[in-house]
Amino acid sequence: MSANSAESLRRLEVVLVKAGRTKIRYEAELLVDDGTRVPVRAPWAGEGVRDFGFVRFEPGDVFTEHYWRDRWYAVKEVRSGEGTLKGWYCDITRPATLNGAELVVEDLDLDLWVSADGKEVLRLDEDEFEESGLTERDPEAASAATRALDELDELAHLFGGAGLHRHAAPPRSATSHSAPAADTPPWLPSS
Repeated sequence: MSANSAESLRRLEVVLVKAGRTKIRYEAELLVDDGTRVPVRAPWAGEGVRDFGFVRFEPGDVFTEHYWRDRWYAVKEVRSGEGTLKGWYCDITRPATLNGAELVVEDLDLDLWVSADGKEVLRLDEDEFEESGLTERDPEAASAATRALDELDELAHLFGGAGLHRHAAPPRSATSHSAPAADTPPWLPSS
């Protein structure tokens, strides 16, 4: 089997970089690669339980993570091991890059949480973003990051609650690798 066959590209290593250092790396299943959007699925890669107060990530949880090569964010659908939707954790990032079997994403500190019912939308880590110094080091990236957070926040509020599911957008897929469809989060446009 060649190195670029569909079978060999079904598994990726997601590499999350923060402040120039690898924060975490984990294996994930590639669901679709349409040239722009790269959704993957992976079990919770953290050690033990992480309790944020508004959600708990724990062993057995499954993350369907949506990355884009042209957007400044990643959206992660979080489900329990039994399949119950917990919500969406959104990381503000530089656009993702796929290098062979490595999907590299640079975290820019800002985050957004959207509960499963869409009623709770929380902007997170804005203090960490301010302390990061990105505004001084790379004002264009800082501006893109804050615009991305504002965009996600607006979409989550606009289509929150029951309205989330009415605005579901079908995935665009150029290369499905015979994987099940990976729906874009219902409150997020597909293009």
